Amino acid sequence: MQDRVYVGKAGPDAALDRGWLLGHFKPEGDARHSEDVEIKWGVHPPGDTRAQWVSGEQRTALLVLISGRFRVELPGRSVLLAEQGDYVVWGRGVDHSWIAEEESVVLTVRWPSVAGYAVP
Repeated sequence: MQDRVYVGKAGPDAALDRGWLLGHFKPEGDARHSEDVEIKWGVHPPGDTRAQWVSGEQRTALLVLISGRFRVELPGRSVLLAEQGDYVVWGRGVDHSWIAEEESVVLTVRWPSVAGYAVP
């Protein structure tokens, strides 16, 4: 039973894997390993921006603002998350990028968990 339970803290655990807490990239047998979903605890300093747009997206994503001011760029649309709990969902095939307008903490959930999207 212990192999299927993991107790942690989002901040320190996220710092070990570019913010990711759960997904296909965690070791097999780890309670945080999942082929179905990925969860990220993102802590972003002001002005932090995604290195490049994601294109050819194969997942659905939910991004929830915990604190700060965070902008998600979508084709033909810019979404500002400014109040705690603001969120945006986009589906498969929707390109995206983002920028932290203030120091921000966001929770991202993506599904399914698909290998090959790491930005160098």
